[in-house]
Amino acid sequence: MSRLNLRRLFGAPLLWAGLLLGIALPASADDYTKTRYPVVLVHGLFGFDALGGVYDYWFGIPQALRSGGAKVHVAQVAAANSNEVRGEELIDQLETLQALHGYSKFNLIGHSQGGPTARYVAAVRPDLVASMTSVGSPHAGSKVADFVGTVLPEGSPLRPLVASFVDAFADLIGLLSGSDDTQDSLAALKSLDSAGAARFNARYPQGKPVSACGAGAATVAGVAYYSFGGTSNATNGFDGSDIAMIAGGLLFGGEANDGLVGRCSSHWGQVIRDDYDWNHLDEVNQIAGLRGVFSANPTSVYRAQVNRLKNAGL
Repeated sequence: MSRLNLRRLFGAPLLWAGLLLGIALPASADDYTKTRYPVVLVHGLFGFDALGGVYDYWFGIPQALRSGGAKVHVAQVAAANSNEVRGEELIDQLETLQALHGYSKFNLIGHSQGGPTARYVAAVRPDLVASMTSVGSPHAGSKVADFVGTVLPEGSPLRPLVASFVDAFADLIGLLSGSDDTQDSLAALKSLDSAGAARFNARYPQGKPVSACGAGAATVAGVAYYSFGGTSNATNGFDGSDIAMIAGGLLFGGEANDGLVGRCSSHWGQVIRDDYDWNHLDEVNQIAGLRGVFSANPTSVYRAQVNRLKNAGL
């Protein structure tokens, strides 16, 4: 029998068999971000989970992580308060998730003040934490916070007045995001300035860099520590928030920064990268995903980090 006749005899059945198998056996699901432990995202100062249940702080990021198999929860802590108060609120939420879902540990990812907040939990309750990743966090303090403290020093009559307005703003954020957490902007300021950060680091040094702009221990007490951040201010002409990032960047005296946090201040534990072409809001894909045309996609970077956790058995 000729080769052509053999193809006619067997080709069609084999083709149909392949098509039927394709129908019977679904394509393997994407498990790129399917970590052992669930991911919990922790927002920064004046942050939220979602405003009105519609607009996310972590714009598009939870969905991107879930698409690869990750279990993702978004924390809601005080919009403005100390690292410790926010950390205790986070502990309460992690314990609730444990009770509801039977989780044993969590992979915490914190942006801005969310980083020190997560660090507090990792330090005082390492039994709850598998890893802590900080994104654009002011671990050594922020020059913007230092500037505010200089303009409104202790004893200034304007200090409590301004604080009351800021607390009211934070209360509004809480109201719009369904939270009734106590707000204390002065406590937040003391956590985020250089002196406050130094005090916090002395109490909770796990993962602290061994030099001013170096890296720290990758794992402490069973908790893995990672960090990454950006070093741009103006990244998209259509993003009105860039104006605030440009203004903040002027306070750094030439030091690379993201508009609120210096490059070296973002270092903690294993430093993945500290110079993404992002400003402080780009780091969480804000505003509404606007960023530099040639900059890395934040959702892709978060997926890569969660994949890193997966590969580490976390």
